[in-house]
Amino acid sequence: MSLELNLGSWLLAAAPILVVLVLMVGLRWGGAKAGPAGWVVALFLCWKVFGAGAELLACAQLRALLLAGYVLYIIWAALLLYHVVDEVGAIGAIGARLSELTADRGMLVLLLGWVFGSFLQGASGFGVPAAVVGPLLVGLGLPAGRAVVIALVGHAWAVTFGSLASSFLALMAATGRPGPDLAPWSALLLGIAGLGCGAAVLWAAAGSDRSPERPVTWRGWTGYVGPWALLGLVMGGTQFLLAALGFYSIASFLAGLVGLGVMALLLRRRARGEQRGGLTDIGWALAPYGLLVVVVVIGQTVMADLLDFAVIRPWFPEMSTSLGWVVPAGPGRSISLFGHGGALLIYTIAVTYLAYRFQGRYVAGAGSRILQNTLRGALRPSIGILSLVGMAVMMENTGATHLLAEGIGHLAGGAFPLAAPLIGALGAFMTGSNTNSNVVFAAMQEETALLLGLNPLVILAAQTTGGAIGALFAPAKVIVACSTVNLAGQEGAALRRAIAYGAAILLPICLVTWALA
Repeated sequence: MSLELNLGSWLLAAAPILVVLVLMVGLRWGGAKAGPAGWVVALFLCWKVFGAGAELLACAQLRALLLAGYVLYIIWAALLLYHVVDEVGAIGAIGARLSELTADRGMLVLLLGWVFGSFLQGASGFGVPAAVVGPLLVGLGLPAGRAVVIALVGHAWAVTFGSLASSFLALMAATGRPGPDLAPWSALLLGIAGLGCGAAVLWAAAGSDRSPERPVTWRGWTGYVGPWALLGLVMGGTQFLLAALGFYSIASFLAGLVGLGVMALLLRRRARGEQRGGLTDIGWALAPYGLLVVVVVIGQTVMADLLDFAVIRPWFPEMSTSLGWVVPAGPGRSISLFGHGGALLIYTIAVTYLAYRFQGRYVAGAGSRILQNTLRGALRPSIGILSLVGMAVMMENTGATHLLAEGIGHLAGGAFPLAAPLIGALGAFMTGSNTNSNVVFAAMQEETALLLGLNPLVILAAQTTGGAIGALFAPAKVIVACSTVNLAGQEGAALRRAIAYGAAILLPICLVTWALA
């Protein structure tokens, strides 16, 4: 069943999103204020315009609570990790020592913002790179606003095949198409997006803001073209090869790992003659992040089944609106209490805290300060995410989201390939998840491609690539990134910059999709 598509209904479906954008981007409201406003607008429209009854709306909020809880598990744990290591001065020590490792701070920004962020996304995902990379960049001396943008942009290309390829598996499930058919096209477009993400990291590092501190100058930007191209081709090529061979779950992880190896060689080459030291003297500060990588890799691979012994997985009945839009029966977002990315962070936190306390690095009252700072920093982000996810799920469950995508498709007409990545980005923008975007829009994109005589594999690759890039400027993920660099309540400015960078990365993806489809 499809809802009646006309300009009035399309504008009403878009109204909650427009409200959030105007408040956050235009008026610079924080997510804790703009999110509830969008939620109220969505609730009213879903009830009065799209025919949702009280039971459907209640179920939608329960689904949203699970999805938001999935994200908040990461936020709270990431904030706790940040304050556990910051209490002993580890963040500042890492930034200071990295600056001594090489005089080339532009390469360090590429390392942390692009390569390490991509590796973390491949190893874990679920918001971990956005939460972890930002504080490291701040420790390097970058202004918090710029660090947030780089943390959001750098890892986005690795989303589809990261997190054990959960987004790609969702694409397969939603369309019924085999992985060997979908993987090469998806990896190709994602590789192009990876080059865009690397360029965006450099551009953000050189960009202007109120602080004059810039690790990359406009004039010196061209000096990084060689490393950027090499790293982009190596990481993108590694992901393409592994995905084409069927190793979906480790494609992004190994691509990031290879990128780290290449970056180590590049840094060693550039550091010759500088008489720079290594990082052994700050092993105590780097240890939590090395431990995090080990815990994430083990927890997501060999220990995955053992850790998934306690999973919240509720079942929701089939429901429908008065207009006939059907929400099929099925499970909500499952949460593995002990295998989730947040749980893996907590394991890392426990070991780190005990180790630092055993070494005598904490002074009196450290534990109390850590908890107070975590609670203070997590409150507003939690309100924003709960309301924004609630808004998105209500719109999805009443057909408003589908109506938005259908309208974009009709408006594009023969130029639909140009719009395909934007539809994927729309789904991720609303939910903060490429996986959810693929679940909601992949079948519709495939059907439209077949009706227009286009290559459905290219269109589906554009869907998941657009979803990966769209997730970087999703309000929910922007809130995650801002929460760990003390920018809670200032998400509007970060969102505006993230949208600009995301749009710049999506533009060539749209053009390539149009050429190939």
